[in-house]
Amino acid sequence: MSIIAMKFGGTSVGSPERIINAASKAVREAERGHQVVVTVSAMSGETDRLLKLADAIDPAGSPRERDMLAVAGEQASIALMAMACEKLGRPAVSYNAAQINMRTDAAFTKAKILSIDDTKIRKAFDEGRIVVIAGFQGVTGEGEITTLGRGGSDTTAVALAAALKADRCDIYTDVDGVYAADPRIVPNAKKIPALSYEEMLEMASSGAKVLHTRSVQFAAKYNVPLQVLSSFEDKPGTMITEEVQAMEDVVVSAITHNTKEAKVTLIGTSDVPGTAAKLFSYLAEKNINVDMIVQNVGENGLADISFTVEKTDLPYIQKNEQALMSSINAKRVVYGTKIAKISAVGVGMKAHSGVASRMFNALAAKGVNILMISTSEIKISCVIHEDYTELAVRALCDEFGLASE
Repeated sequence: MSIIAMKFGGTSVGSPERIINAASKAVREAERGHQVVVTVSAMSGETDRLLKLADAIDPAGSPRERDMLAVAGEQASIALMAMACEKLGRPAVSYNAAQINMRTDAAFTKAKILSIDDTKIRKAFDEGRIVVIAGFQGVTGEGEITTLGRGGSDTTAVALAAALKADRCDIYTDVDGVYAADPRIVPNAKKIPALSYEEMLEMASSGAKVLHTRSVQFAAKYNVPLQVLSSFEDKPGTMITEEVQAMEDVVVSAITHNTKEAKVTLIGTSDVPGTAAKLFSYLAEKNINVDMIVQNVGENGLADISFTVEKTDLPYIQKNEQALMSSINAKRVVYGTKIAKISAVGVGMKAHSGVASRMFNALAAKGVNILMISTSEIKISCVIHEDYTELAVRALCDEFGLASE
C-alpha cells in the first residue's frame, strides 16, 4: 500500500475544532487506501508560552531543561489528534519520539535526526491505524529528550516520509501554498505552483516561514515530493520536487525576509591568518549557526569581523562575550538587533545576469541602505535596517513582477 505522510502546524491544530478538521483530512487519505502517518506540532502559541516561562527564569538557562519543557506542547497535540481520528471512525495511535526511538545527536535545542525505528509504525499500519507522531522532538542514545529547533516538526514529517519511503509528504499550514512574498506585506503576491528543492531551500534559509530548512534538505536528499497545502481550504497547493527546466524562464521566483537574526561585530581583531578560523571554530563548538559574514580590513594590522546569528543565540554570545573576544584578541564587540535580511531567490539567476544591479538600484531608489551582502548561485541577500523591511520587500516585488495586477 502507498504511504502518505502529513504534517499539521500549530495553527492547524490550534483548537479542538481545528484538530477535528485536520483529523478529517487524515481519515480521508486513509479511506482512499493509503497508510497514513501524521506529524503534529504543539497548538498555536503553546511553545512560545512555555519558552517565555523559561526566559522569565533565565534566558540563557540550561538547553537541556528548555528541551524538557518545550516538548510538552506536542505531547498534548498527538493525543488529541489520535482521539479525533477515532471519533471520526478510524483507529489511530499516538507516539512521542522516544516511543519510536527517533534518535538524534545531543545538540539540545537544535538536534539533528540520526535514525528512526519504524517497527511500531509499520505494526500500526498493519493493524489499519493512522499513526500520529510528535513533531519537533527526538531522543539521544542515552535517553535524553531533545528538540530539533523551531519549525522542527517539518523536519520530523519529512524524515518520517523518507524512512518509510512515503509517496509524498503533505505539509498543511494556514496558507494555501508558497507565495512569491509574504502575503501580509504584499497582499497580491503571486502563488508559486511548483518549485525546485534548491529554490525552496534557499527561500527557507532566507526567512520564508512555510517550510523549515532542514525539512527541505531531507526531502532533496531522499527525493521526497513535498506539497504545501491549506488546512482550511481545499485548493491546489505548491509542489516541491526536482528542478524543472522551465523554471529558468523566471529570473526571480520570490522575495523573502527574515527579522529573526542579529548582527555581531568584533572590532579590532588581529588581521593574521587563522583569526577567522579560531572565531568560527569557537562558535561551531557551541552549536551556534552563523549565516552572513563580512570582514573589513582596518589599520595597524587590525580588522573588524561582522556576522549574523539567530536572535535566540544572542543571549549565549553576550553571556560569553569575553571568551569570544579573547579567542581572537578583539578590542570590543557591538551588537545589532534591529536588522532584516532581504533575499531574492530564483533558479533563473543561473541563466540571467544583472539581477544584483536591479535589486540594489530598486532599494537605492527607496532610500534603503545596505549593511551586508552575500550571494549564492540562485540567491542574493542583503542586510538592512529592520524599519525598512516592508518597503524593501514591496519594492523588489514590483521590480521583479512578483505581484498580480
